[in-house]
Amino acid sequence: MAVPTLIDTGPLIALIDRGQAAHQACVEALDRLRPPFVTTWPVWTEALHLAARGGWPAQRLLWQLLSSLEMELVAPDADGRARIQALMERYRDLPMSLADASLVAVAERTGARRVFTLDGHFRVYRAPGRGGFELLPVS
Repeated sequence: MAVPTLIDTGPLIALIDRGQAAHQACVEALDRLRPPFVTTWPVWTEALHLAARGGWPAQRLLWQLLSSLEMELVAPDADGRARIQALMERYRDLPMSLADASLVAVAERTGARRVFTLDGHFRVYRAPGRGGFELLPVS
């Protein structure tokens, strides 16, 4: 499998909500990206929670986006859960969210460096041996 692009909560919401300030930037960034796309269950849960403000129609748009992008949803196994906990402790001064930690753990496991995010914390996070992440959309 090719190295995936990781997708965070912010772009998922911006892609389905034209009222979001980052909507157009996220649409343009997505046009430049190629599969495979991966997100995590903590990110997905966070996105569905935020979309609930718009009711089922907004949540349905998220499910449709998941399908149209053929995005893989990754659930952490025991090793992944331990790594997520360690990352949250390492970055406790930010603090690091569960969603962010899950993406960094997947990046470490898959070698992914590209993160589709609106979260500036990803400028701070580091993957061992690979330095910083490539963030899209560029802000």
